[in-house]
Amino acid sequence: MLQQPIEKLLKDLFFQKTKQQPLIIEPLKNSGSNRSYFRIGNEKHSYIGTYNKCVDENVAFFSFSDAMIKVGLSVPQVVVVSKDRTAYLQQDLGNETLFDRVKANPEAADFRKNVLPLYFRAVEDLVALQLAAHAVVPYEKAFPAPSFDQSSILADLHYFFYSFVKQHPTLEVNEYELLKALQHFAEEISEMPSDAFMYRDFQARNIMIHQEKLYYIDFQGGRIGPLQYDLISLLYQVKTSLSPSLRKEIKSHYLYHLEANSSVDIERFEKDYPAFIYLRLMQVLGAYGFRGLIERKSHFIESIPFALFELEQLLKQFPLPKKHRVLTSLLQQVAALKISYPSTKPIQSNKLRVTINSFSFKKKGIPADNSGNGGGFVFDCRILPNPGRLPAFAHLTGKDAAVIQFLEKEQEVKQFLETVKTMLQQAIDNYIARGFNHLMVNFGCTGGQHRSVYCAAQISRWVKEQYAEIEVFTSHIEQNITE
Repeated sequence: MLQQPIEKLLKDLFFQKTKQQPLIIEPLKNSGSNRSYFRIGNEKHSYIGTYNKCVDENVAFFSFSDAMIKVGLSVPQVVVVSKDRTAYLQQDLGNETLFDRVKANPEAADFRKNVLPLYFRAVEDLVALQLAAHAVVPYEKAFPAPSFDQSSILADLHYFFYSFVKQHPTLEVNEYELLKALQHFAEEISEMPSDAFMYRDFQARNIMIHQEKLYYIDFQGGRIGPLQYDLISLLYQVKTSLSPSLRKEIKSHYLYHLEANSSVDIERFEKDYPAFIYLRLMQVLGAYGFRGLIERKSHFIESIPFALFELEQLLKQFPLPKKHRVLTSLLQQVAALKISYPSTKPIQSNKLRVTINSFSFKKKGIPADNSGNGGGFVFDCRILPNPGRLPAFAHLTGKDAAVIQFLEKEQEVKQFLETVKTMLQQAIDNYIARGFNHLMVNFGCTGGQHRSVYCAAQISRWVKEQYAEIEVFTSHIEQNITE
């Protein structure tokens, strides 16, 4: 269905509800789902219009929302639904999320004063959602499954494998052994206690702040599941970058309220907790792989380095048992991909950033463009004289003086770099004039050690000298060096 018919459908629903015509209908940013959202309203009324072709998912949302509201939970009310149940209007809770508050208070003191109390309230509400909603939601309407059983767990692990791991062919994987390892991990988790309402995506972007009250959205994937999963979704949301001490403090607050309102075995809860962190991070990386690396949505690509950092820390803090050695080996390799996904500061809209990489065509291949722009220049340095063929240079790189002296004497290298400078000067001048904010430049050679490293370093220095007003980031991927 085209956007215009969708807007007409939502306008008809608005008139059906209010007996008035809307004055505005504006599309809202859509992050990762296939649902379309609009703000629709006039001077007296404002709603969030939603269109989703998946009727079963919509029915789950309607049914869960009605049940939760009846027991006093703070979720948006659905006010009118189309006859075919593909479109509906729900309560407008504004634009501010808990994630917005996190980003607005980056300093530790400000976070503790302005944001931490909101996290405490959120985990108190999470206990209520997990216990009270569990007693009333109609799980027979759940979508896509009524419970987070072994099949659902394995689906998440396969999502990680096919959408993230398979997008990185340089990872050394015995697929047969790995798929068996994922099966065993799913079996182990499925045997852990699982008797609560599992929100499924309980994270700061799905917690609205409306008149200083917290509301909870996007729970249409809810089902029967374990308690740990939702708490971990909140605490390990990678771009919030909560410190270990803050996570511990918020988790303690959650457990205090959970223990006060249930007979849960806290010792067993703690014992099983790390396994769910691994599961959630793998599921998240699967989503980042599909939405980012496959669908090329920049928001998800930008999140990958944060998830890789969390995975690296998790492997140190809670190493998996020896029986999961195959999975451990894979996750260690995945965490090491951080050199291909350097975390970066937010791009200023009026400032161009140039990312310059050296790489190996035969090893990791052409680097992914983490800006979401689909790539940039790729220069093949294999046409240049190769110092790597000489034993004296075998253990050196293009940043070492002897290799630099070797290449500087070669006329072919000088001509190559002058050609590159001419092309880049035209591109950079054009990008600055047009207000673009990212340009990617890649230099590849056979091993990513000598020629590509030298060229990337020389061009990086030249760009910095020529354009003081832009940002330059340089990565020598095979050498594990970021400047």
